[in-house]
Amino acid sequence: MHGAGDVRFFDRFAPLYDIVMPPAESEALSAGLARADVELDRVIDIGGGSGRATLALPVSDPLVFDQSAGMLSRASNRGLDCVQGDARSLPFSDESIDAVTVVDAFHHMPNQRTVTDEVVRVLKPGGVFVVQEFNPKTVRGRGLELAEKLVGFGSAFSTPRELTRFLEQFELETEVVEDGFEFTVVAKKRESH
Repeated sequence: MHGAGDVRFFDRFAPLYDIVMPPAESEALSAGLARADVELDRVIDIGGGSGRATLALPVSDPLVFDQSAGMLSRASNRGLDCVQGDARSLPFSDESIDAVTVVDAFHHMPNQRTVTDEVVRVLKPGGVFVVQEFNPKTVRGRGLELAEKLVGFGSAFSTPRELTRFLEQFELETEVVEDGFEFTVVAKKRESH
């Protein structure tokens, strides 16, 4: 899911991650999840790391999915269900998931096309893919992009418009539910006919 260097960094950084990262913004995540046309029984937080954002989801039993064992250890200690793996090959059945979230992590994923193919495969029709990211066209976004390059991450940031256009290639109905430095895009899987 993350580049190999990114995973090693997060494994080492896991004990400090929640100290330096602010709590996740639940209002925009809730607005995105509310766009689903299905009950939200199975929700997966891909790149969920320590569970910081997973805890902000308005659902009863979310699953944290991440490649970093160090970060998942933190999530598990918070009482969250966790699965370690690569988002380019999700271990879930076709059309078995109601919603997928990725919070502050999509830019770390080296093959966003394959990840999105997998998300679309596992989503039920009417389910949603909610992505919260940082806008590289804002002042803070440019600073973050530069900082991640200096650390050695292979990050690939998108603007809200670039991300919606990308997701529309997968036959998803997209909407920006929050804009600014941190933005949120929701992409709904169309109902089968």
